[in-house]
Amino acid sequence: MKVTLDQDKCVASGQCVVAADHVFDQDDDGIAVLLDPAPSPARADDVHQAAAVCPALAIRIED
Repeated sequence: MKVTLDQDKCVASGQCVVAADHVFDQDDDGIAVLLDPAPSPARADDVHQAAAVCPALAIRIED
């Protein structure tokens, strides 16, 4: 799995962090930060949930 994050699209909702806090964090302005661009398969459900709830559609996943 490969995860990419378009920080320019991010609206700082924090939903990705709630869904997958081992993969995403937020900077001081609330913009999402990708911590792990290649998470383990065990985190797949959480990462897919993070992408699904992102209001800006800033998260892309390649399985």
